[in-house]
Amino acid sequence: MKITPRHWLLVSCLLSTATVTADTTLIKNVNGYSVNQGHLSRFKAIQFTDQNIDKIYLDSSPAVAAGTRIIDGAGQTLLPGLIDAHGHVLGWGLNLVRVDLKGSRSEAEAITRIKAFRQQNPQLTWIQGRGWNQVLWQSNSFPTSASLDKAFGDSPVWLRRVDGHAGWANSAAMKLAGITDKTLAPSGGEIVRDAAGQPSGVFIDNAMALIERAIPALTIAEQETVLKAAMTDLARLGLTSVHDAGVGFDTISAYKRLADSGKMPIRVYGMVAAGDSHFDTLMAKGPYHHPSGKLDFSSIKISADGALGSRGAALIEDYSDLHGHQGLLLHSEQQLTDYMRSAMEAGFQVNTHAIGDRANKMVLDRYQALIKQTNTQALRHRVEHAQVLRLADIPRFAQLGVIASMQATHATSDKNMAEDRVGPQRIKGAYAWRKLLDADAVIAAGSDFPIESANPFFGLHASVTRQDHTNLPQMGWYPNEKMTMVEALHSFTGAAAYAAHQENMIGALAAGMKADFILVDQDPFNDDAHTLWQTSVAETWINGVKVFDAKQDKPK
Repeated sequence: MKITPRHWLLVSCLLSTATVTADTTLIKNVNGYSVNQGHLSRFKAIQFTDQNIDKIYLDSSPAVAAGTRIIDGAGQTLLPGLIDAHGHVLGWGLNLVRVDLKGSRSEAEAITRIKAFRQQNPQLTWIQGRGWNQVLWQSNSFPTSASLDKAFGDSPVWLRRVDGHAGWANSAAMKLAGITDKTLAPSGGEIVRDAAGQPSGVFIDNAMALIERAIPALTIAEQETVLKAAMTDLARLGLTSVHDAGVGFDTISAYKRLADSGKMPIRVYGMVAAGDSHFDTLMAKGPYHHPSGKLDFSSIKISADGALGSRGAALIEDYSDLHGHQGLLLHSEQQLTDYMRSAMEAGFQVNTHAIGDRANKMVLDRYQALIKQTNTQALRHRVEHAQVLRLADIPRFAQLGVIASMQATHATSDKNMAEDRVGPQRIKGAYAWRKLLDADAVIAAGSDFPIESANPFFGLHASVTRQDHTNLPQMGWYPNEKMTMVEALHSFTGAAAYAAHQENMIGALAAGMKADFILVDQDPFNDDAHTLWQTSVAETWINGVKVFDAKQDKPK
């Protein structure tokens, strides 16, 4: 049932006259904000009983019933719990135990970091990490296995690029994986080779599996540990819910065990990974909703193409900086259609990664045909990233009821290479938040962590400034595509909840909604937008329970 303003008023009246129990809490003296039904709402106090909000108070000194627990918010800003509509939870947790190469300015600096990591973790058989980006290096060229071989000898090394769509291996890793000069790249992948035709050590998109199949898989118990650590850390950043983009059968099992034992620090809306060996079985079982309300698997994730930085994004015309190359499609059109159809017919929302304009057009074309055939527009299918669009395809999102699941920090991270890749004309449809919003599309915001930081305030800052953390470019990169602060907050709250069919439960603060909220040290609507990324989270509450308190420096 659609909740209307009249329903909210009725629920509020009923709850405000109900008997207050000992489990009722009032947090007063707050600078509260919520975007409700697209409009900014301000308030001074919030009251909740158990998991649900009873009432939002405009008065700074509300009358309260006896037995109510009262907390003084000390004037802090209170916001709805922030929702990341596209992240990789297991990847975030693994980053806590792997070498971080983000921001390394050269291949040599990356090697130095890996050496330091190795000294601190001598017990690891495989040295793994993520975050290198050759675009930031003076060479502007892919690394090779030679530098890793010199530093690490027979220890296998595997390092994913910042976007996760390319990997860098040493000779020991390639030997364990059986890679030779005769090894052929799979469809949708590329083995980068040197002048002599030998594998250079860099594997792109589907070719990464050639190395990764040789790495011992985590057990389900190990995945539980990593997932819980990751979710605990995400709560610290102010995230109360995450859409986990592409989850395999074993990880789903680990999530279910955590949910059954009451050990889910935050909410997770999971996307079943298309191509998983158990995909057909999971589709046959249908969407999964844990009774706790903290775990949901009712969508799937398909990757149509690669990433722009590694030139794996599928473009209609050649890359502007590489003649004769148009990127990679990771599935045939028939396979892509089959995945979409089987998921739609099973009642799953379909969320498809598409970065290049060719991939986006292909996905929208498939959606247009299949939504009509399966009558599933109500499932709110999504395009994950929607990064480089033909201008003609922008209105199709609203027309088809398809959500644009986008990541603001990708724009500020990619600004140093994006126009080189696509040129001055195609860039007009790239990272085009304003054009999409003006065409009535819904944008659900995320970060794509661990490719980017999971800190949602980085995304809010990028959304409203189109700048990096040094406030460059001065007016913002293509500033005509900026969001307003209301739009940005909505993209991380109500719109993200809508993208998971959860807008009647989370994403806004109103009577009857779940008591998911955060207290922070900055006012996003009145403080300098250029410092928004520096916002610190003081407390994170989920279901009316405080799960993070910065004063104690650890989740409870």
